[in-house]
Amino acid sequence: MKQQRAYPRLIITPKGTRWVEGGHPWIYEAEVLREEGEAENGALADALSEKGKYLGTGLISRESKIRLRLLSRNANDRFDEAFWRRRVQYAWDYRKTVMGDDTSCCRLIFGEADGFPGLTVDRFSRLLVTQTLSYGMERLKPVIFPLLIQVLEADGQQIAGIFERNDVPLRELEGLEQGKGWFPLKDRPLPESPVTEICENGIFYNVDVENGQKTGFFLDQKYNRLAVAGLAKGKRVLDCFTHTGSFALNAAMGGAARVTAVDVSASAIEMARANARRNGLEDRMEFLTADVFDLLPRLEETCGGQKPYDLIILDPPAFTKSRKTAGSAEKGYKEINLRAMKLLPRGGYLATASCSHFMPAPRFEKMLREAAADAGVALRQIEMRQQAPDHPILWNVPETDYLKFYLFQVV
Repeated sequence: MKQQRAYPRLIITPKGTRWVEGGHPWIYEAEVLREEGEAENGALADALSEKGKYLGTGLISRESKIRLRLLSRNANDRFDEAFWRRRVQYAWDYRKTVMGDDTSCCRLIFGEADGFPGLTVDRFSRLLVTQTLSYGMERLKPVIFPLLIQVLEADGQQIAGIFERNDVPLRELEGLEQGKGWFPLKDRPLPESPVTEICENGIFYNVDVENGQKTGFFLDQKYNRLAVAGLAKGKRVLDCFTHTGSFALNAAMGGAARVTAVDVSASAIEMARANARRNGLEDRMEFLTADVFDLLPRLEETCGGQKPYDLIILDPPAFTKSRKTAGSAEKGYKEINLRAMKLLPRGGYLATASCSHFMPAPRFEKMLREAAADAGVALRQIEMRQQAPDHPILWNVPETDYLKFYLFQVV
C-alpha cells in the first residue's frame, strides 16, 4: 500500500488474508504477524497482507481473541460522525423496507450484519435498548447513540431514551465491566420507567427492558409466531419454554381451543399470565410452572395413551453457546422433540426451534430425523423458517445465521 495512512497497521498472515478476502470481518490474534505503529485499545487500525495489500480498517480489541473487527474495506472512508450517521440511516432504511410499517418493535442494529461490530440495538416502542460487546463500540457510544435518536426522530419516530443492557459476561472478554442503566443524552431527561408496552402481531406486551431476558423481549421469532397462529385454530396447544407467553398468546389469538403455557421460571409465568389478561385471552389459556424436561415424560406416563394436544411448540433457550457443548445440547434437543412427537396424535402439529449458531441446520435436522424414527412417526414439513428480516443474515458471516424454526405435521 503506497499511500500514507493515519492509522497503525496490522500485518496479517496469508491464512488470515484469505479469510478476510473471503468476506469475514474478523481478524484473530493468531493471524497477526506484527504491528506497525501504536494503537490503543478500541482505536482504528489498518489491516494489510504481508505483501502490503490493503485489506480494510477496523477497531482493535486488545483483550479479545478477535484482534481486529473490520468496519470498511474502502481506503477512502473517513470514520467521522457523518460515516456513522450514514450507517445508522442505512440500517433504519433497511428495516423500513423489509418490515414495512412494522417497525415499532424491531432490531434496529444487528452487529456485524449492519456494520456495527459488537453492537445490538433493539427498539421497543419509545425505548431503545443496547448491548455493547466490543471495546471499539464502547468508545464510540457517545457518537453513535445520539445519532440513533436523531435519525429516528427525523423520520417522525418518538424515542424517550436509551437503556443499556451490558450485564453480560462476554463484555469481560473485551476488558469491559458489566452493568446496566440509562445512557445519558444531552438536553433530554431520563425516562421514568424501564417498562414499556409494545404491540407485536396485534398482541400487547409489557416489556421490562431492565430485568427481562437479553434486551427485554425476543424479537427474532415475530413472524414465526404468526405462522403458528395460522395453524392453531380449534387446536389444543402446548407451548413449552413459553417465557412471557409470546407463542402461546399468538396461538390463542389465532383461535386455539385451549393453550397451556409452560416455563420453569415462576416470574416469567406471572408475566405471561398478565399478558394474557391484557389481551383478553385468559379464558382460553392456562399457565404452568414446570421444567419441560420433567413435564413431557410425565405427560406421556399419565395420559394413558390419550393424545392431549394437537399442536406442541418447542422454543427452548440456546442449549449450547460453544462447539464444545454441542453434543450434549443435541441430546437435549432430541429428548424434548422425541417426547413431543410421542405426545402428538397422527395428524398433529409440531413447531420446533433452535436459537444456537453452534447447532447448524444440517445437524438439527439430523437430530429431528432420528427423533422421529425413535418415536415411530414420520414428519411432513410445512415450512422451514429463520429469524425475522430485522436480524439480517450475512452469508460471509456465518455467526449471523443462528435461528432455525420448523413446522411439521406428524404422520
